[in-house]
Amino acid sequence: MKLGIFGYGNLGRGVEYAVKQNDDVDLVAIFTRRNPNDLNVLTANVPVLNVSEIENWKDKIDVLILCGGSATDLPEQTPKYAKMFNVVDSFDTHARIPEHFANVDTAAKETGHTAVISVGWDPGLFSLARMYANAILPDGKDYTFWGKGVSQGHSDAVRRIEGVQDARQYTVPVDASLNAVRSGETPELSVREKHTRECYVVLKEGADAKRVEHEIVSMPNYFDQYDTTVHFISQEELDKNHKGIPHGGFVIRNGKTGLNNETNHTIEFSLKLDSNPEFTSSVLVAFARAVYKLNQEGQFGCKTIFDIAPAYLSAKTSDELRKIML
Repeated sequence: MKLGIFGYGNLGRGVEYAVKQNDDVDLVAIFTRRNPNDLNVLTANVPVLNVSEIENWKDKIDVLILCGGSATDLPEQTPKYAKMFNVVDSFDTHARIPEHFANVDTAAKETGHTAVISVGWDPGLFSLARMYANAILPDGKDYTFWGKGVSQGHSDAVRRIEGVQDARQYTVPVDASLNAVRSGETPELSVREKHTRECYVVLKEGADAKRVEHEIVSMPNYFDQYDTTVHFISQEELDKNHKGIPHGGFVIRNGKTGLNNETNHTIEFSLKLDSNPEFTSSVLVAFARAVYKLNQEGQFGCKTIFDIAPAYLSAKTSDELRKIML
């Protein structure tokens, strides 16, 4: 399978790492909106090209992995490039997924391509954990807690605010709520009661701190429903204390079975990630394999993680999977 990468930030570099661990995958091109000569890529002999050249590669790439941000990049890029390539993205603005799906589905079907959107760990693996848990324990309630960790999408959204030079955003579970759910309780929790958000922001010279703070805490779909704390710090402090990109979280469902619903059960799925982008990139490469297989079968249009059988993610044959993993 021949892969292309569009966007060479943390996620794009993570895809490079993942390709090296998958023998059935070859990286054939990297596309950027920046000057290609400014990129120091890891893979020798792979062309690094300006995105203006991407149409010349329509017949040379099996799957294009889109590594842009969800705030402004992917809503435009994924439908656009789904007309030229089979594509995968990690679009993570949950409230806008139905809209994004519809746009990408229309574009991909026009030209006989296959796309998978919103695959990472949430949305992605956590979405699947929620679906399995709901199907198995229909009488119950589920909860998702994220962090403590750096959200790439939220950090990117903050960095795009005028006057912001750099930023990291941490999502932090509210301990009291997490402990209550783990004990088997089923409380009604608002988003504000489940998480807080902490932003560490480096301002550009002359930027209005009060305006930037207001734009952050009032940002729809990102911060407006949470208790958000904004810390203004220097670039040196950010580089020293907030260099890593850890993350993780929990999907928990408490449910009941039995004649009178007297038997209690808890399903918990968790992740602890030293590098959010490297893990997300590994998920993207696995789903690129699925996209390639689906397209070869003539399954065109947009898919989500719910539509894809697990075997499509693996480089192993169905016989091998039954023998060693079932």
